[in-house]
Amino acid sequence: MAKQLPLLLLSVFILSSSIIAKDKDEDNEKEKSPYISATFNGLKFRLIGPAATSGRVTDFAVNPNNIHEFYVAVACGNVWKTTNSGTTWEPVFDNYGSFSIGCVTLDPNNSNVVYIGTGENNSQRSVSWGDGIYRSEDGGKSFKNIGLKTSEHIGKILVDPRDSKVIYVAAQGPLWGPGGQRGLYKSTDYGTKWDSVLYISENTGVNDVVMDPRNPDILYASSYQRRRHVWVLLDGGPEGAIYKSTDAGKTWNKQESGLPKGDLGRIGLAISPVNPDYVFAIIEAKENAIRKTLIKFIPSIHGLQYQQTAEKHLSRWVTKPGTWMIMHYG
Repeated sequence: MAKQLPLLLLSVFILSSSIIAKDKDEDNEKEKSPYISATFNGLKFRLIGPAATSGRVTDFAVNPNNIHEFYVAVACGNVWKTTNSGTTWEPVFDNYGSFSIGCVTLDPNNSNVVYIGTGENNSQRSVSWGDGIYRSEDGGKSFKNIGLKTSEHIGKILVDPRDSKVIYVAAQGPLWGPGGQRGLYKSTDYGTKWDSVLYISENTGVNDVVMDPRNPDILYASSYQRRRHVWVLLDGGPEGAIYKSTDAGKTWNKQESGLPKGDLGRIGLAISPVNPDYVFAIIEAKENAIRKTLIKFIPSIHGLQYQQTAEKHLSRWVTKPGTWMIMHYG
């Protein structure tokens, strides 16, 4: 037994050396390989798409009879529908004339009737254009183009709650040049025929329109003068304004009292559903020496008194009936 012990120790030593050598060879192979953790330690994951300029949501419309069902319009990604509060989504506009969407609206009298305004209504270089307005009568299963094919960018669609045949469309018109179908259009036959009810010029369209819920014949519309070039955006001009109609668009009055002077850019409108005497406008204005300052106004029909409490701009305003008043700016 004593004679066999050295032989046994030698065998163990040779076997151990072989295993160690094999492990070293494997380690050397790993070091030579580029696919090791050290290679990727300096890298971090980042979002590569959809990018911010293509992933914008431009509008959404909720079924008032079923709040779990709604439609979402994407600037460069068509229209999506959910029936379970956004848990899952279905694309409903992939096979039609434009992937760029400006707005989506449901008929207030029939939630299965869906209107799509194509052409994103922003003005950056990455914007894509549309080919008019589409209508679905089966909850987004199928759509039909019903006109305004050269509007290219649609800002808003309204349906008269008293009569679904009456539709208003705010068309910005082409971004990169003059002409096209721009302004406020009205149809009284579900979109079979369109009439221009507010036209400013070949360079100015309508960005937004809101309706008084007490009397849908009362409308407010904002005109938007702009032109895109590769090197610059002319985002506003002397034809930018707010207009009011009290006869369903037959005649219009330009609103001026209390509004900023000079060139105006894009104007967004909202009317209070609680008290429609209050109309809100967010305005790109040249006033205050900051070209793209957002300024917010409110008209006071009843001559109310308003105390502005913002620390930067502390002031007191006593309004007159029918005027617009600065609420906050800066």
